[in-house]
Amino acid sequence: MSTPTTARSVPKPVFTDAEAGAREFPDSQLRRFNYFNPAKRKQSHYEDVTVEVQPDPRHYLAQGWLYGFADGQGGYPLDWTKLKAWGSDRPVPERGPGSGGRGYDWPAHGWHEFRDPNEEWELTLYRYNANVVRQLNQNIEAARQAGAFEQWNRNWTNFVAHHVGAWMHVDHGLGLYLFANANRRGPTNMHNTAIAVNSMHRIRAAQDLALYNLTLTEEVEGFDGTAHLATWNSDPAWQGVREVAEQLTGIWDWAEAVFAANVVFEPLVGELFRSNLVQQAAPANGDFVTPTLVGAAEYDFSERDLRYTRAMFQPLTEDREFAEHNRGLMQQWLADWVPRCLHAARTLQPLWSQPDAKPPRFEDGLDRVKSRFGGIVADLGLQAPKELNQ
Repeated sequence: MSTPTTARSVPKPVFTDAEAGAREFPDSQLRRFNYFNPAKRKQSHYEDVTVEVQPDPRHYLAQGWLYGFADGQGGYPLDWTKLKAWGSDRPVPERGPGSGGRGYDWPAHGWHEFRDPNEEWELTLYRYNANVVRQLNQNIEAARQAGAFEQWNRNWTNFVAHHVGAWMHVDHGLGLYLFANANRRGPTNMHNTAIAVNSMHRIRAAQDLALYNLTLTEEVEGFDGTAHLATWNSDPAWQGVREVAEQLTGIWDWAEAVFAANVVFEPLVGELFRSNLVQQAAPANGDFVTPTLVGAAEYDFSERDLRYTRAMFQPLTEDREFAEHNRGLMQQWLADWVPRCLHAARTLQPLWSQPDAKPPRFEDGLDRVKSRFGGIVADLGLQAPKELNQ
């Protein structure tokens, strides 16, 4: 015979309006964030996962920075660059109930207006780089199976070992020590994400060249896989590039670092080497594989990294408070870095005479990159320095 169960007396939870989420707002049922103004009529997935992920007490973080440094600085100080955006000189706003600060329009300062036109975030980065590496691996494997490397003459084999291999030091150094460092110093999550993607592009390009170097060591008889080290360290033709690359990695100001690398160095030196030397000379010397690696890195810069760089600096030259200050500072950066990069470019000139089948003249290539550089500078509302005409 079963014993009847006696109901237990257990306190029942009582939910009140003090519970989180109990309050109803006009947009309580919306599935999109509304604490920022989208760049277009409808906010994008990129904005949902990127904008304001990094908190900022000048916007809506009511309690101030949640983290800081041993010297008392909190979060991301705006003086990590000499450039200024709307509201940079205003004191930290008085905190009050709710979000934002009293006496500030929305947003609290102009840095938060930047949007990456590439709309890069973690998922797009993984997909893009995976697709690039997959295609490059397929190209190299197809060339290996077809015996394409056997068509290279000794002179071109040495050129790839010494000089194409040397460029991996540029990509590795700038990716790891310039862009990765600038990523931490950027003032908003939108800046940091775009710069971090730029860093990964450079590091992936360096890895592509390193792995290609290993493949050629195995496939091409007499290929010296260590030749790029001596070239980078002691070849006179490379010492101008090496000097500038090392100077770039020592820039403290994160904005100057990105500006000097993407606005000055890459158009005047990077594109000169990749597009006007390697990609021009390789096919005539029987090499249809190396241009695919170099072309992938060129696409990274010309179609993606330069695109976000323009969008990052253009608003600063048109800033409602600091346009004149920012233009003057960028002109000084041009005056500092253009002569160095032109000198580095000219030290590379002996490379144009080394392949058996010569690329177009060095001076013609230099004129092309100067013209492109002038267009980039004009797009930013700046004046090309006088050294460009020398």
